[in-house]
This record gives sequence, structure tokens and C-alpha cells, in this order.
Amino acid sequence: MSNESRCSVKICGITSIHDARLAADAGADYAGVLVDVAVSERTRSTVQAVEISTESPIPTVLLLYNRTTPDIQTVVSQVQPFAVQLLGQESPQQVEALKHAVTCQLWKSVYLPAGRPENVDMPAVRAEMQAYRDAGADFLLFDSVDLSGEKPRYGGTGKTCDWNVAAELIAESPLPVFFAGGIRPENVKSAIETIRPHGIDLCSGVEALKGVKDPQKLGQLMEQIEQAN
Repeated sequence: MSNESRCSVKICGITSIHDARLAADAGADYAGVLVDVAVSERTRSTVQAVEISTESPIPTVLLLYNRTTPDIQTVVSQVQPFAVQLLGQESPQQVEALKHAVTCQLWKSVYLPAGRPENVDMPAVRAEMQAYRDAGADFLLFDSVDLSGEKPRYGGTGKTCDWNVAAELIAESPLPVFFAGGIRPENVKSAIETIRPHGIDLCSGVEALKGVKDPQKLGQLMEQIEQAN
């Protein structure tokens, strides 16, 4: 199956050149590298991100969390990624400012509460998606926010939101959407067939241990994606 006809794949939380190559060898389309994201165990420094991005056989997506526009410009100019993914509560206004300030693609995470469908404020999410498109974002990423703890955990939760809700929002999205949150080789085929996203994005589902990718799980993942209708 050619890449055009299958779901795109972003392997996130890449922490080394070795793992970027593993993802590429398995057939993934993008390598996601977190830079200075304090809440994540998979975060890297700008210097490390430059090394990975330079050596990665597949395009790098740089993940940043609630940084100022000048700050984002600086990191982007150093790493020179294919895209920057804004992971936090960055406003459409900031996306618009970045559109004029950087030449790489802009991807924006949108968070759907994990668990039951009634947790999701559909009109608010629709308005958010439209606002980011109008601001010039290239892609959206749906991820889960886990509200069960003392403070919300955005992304990297391994928990899923309601798939039918995600499918409905993706069907009417003004931009192509990557879907993340609790995706593993065991459920990726049904996720793709139910949700029909442009791409899928996963991290912990293909790890041997935190921050280290598992070639066997990557292989299983890609096999399942090829089989999805």
C-alpha cells in the first residue's frame, strides 16, 4: 500500500537518533521530538533536538509547550524542523503571529477529555478548530486530557477519549487531523477504521520503556496500519 493511501504516522517522544532511524525503518512518516517540556520524561534540550533532526531520515516535528513567540522562533531557527507542534494552550492569535515569523508548518494540539462522550463540549471544540484554521495552522492533533488527577495532564496520558466523538469532529474538521491518545498496535486498526483520521500519533504504545522505542512494536503497528481500511 502506498503512503498516500494509508494513514500518516507520527512517532512521538523520539529521544535519540537511533530511535528516529527505528521509526523511519518501520515506515513512519514523522518523528516527534519534545524540547524543554518540563512535564515529560521524554523531553530533550535544543542541542539534542538539533542532533536528532539533522540525522533523522524522516521529517522532524518539534513539540513545544506554552512558549513565547520569540522563544519558538529561536528554537525553530536552531532545529529547523519540518513542523512545530504547539502542545499547550497557545492561542489562535499566537498561531497567527507565528505564521508570519516561521517558515515551517504549524501543527496545533486540541485536547478532548478522556473517557465519556458527555465530557466533551462539542461546540467549543468546533469553534477552536475553526479558529486555528483561520489563524493559519496546517494540521490539528487530537489528544486526550486526563482530568482525573489533581491537575490536568495534557497528552502522553495513554488514555483515550471517546472514539465516536473524535470521529464526528474529524469528519467536520476544517483541517486534516492526527489522532493521539492511548493508541497501541493492538487497537490502531480499529481506531483508524472508526475515527478515520488523516494520521495517527503515538508514543508510549511503541516503547520498550519510557523514552526508548521498541522495534518489534513499531513493526506490529505498521503492519496493523497497512491492514486498516
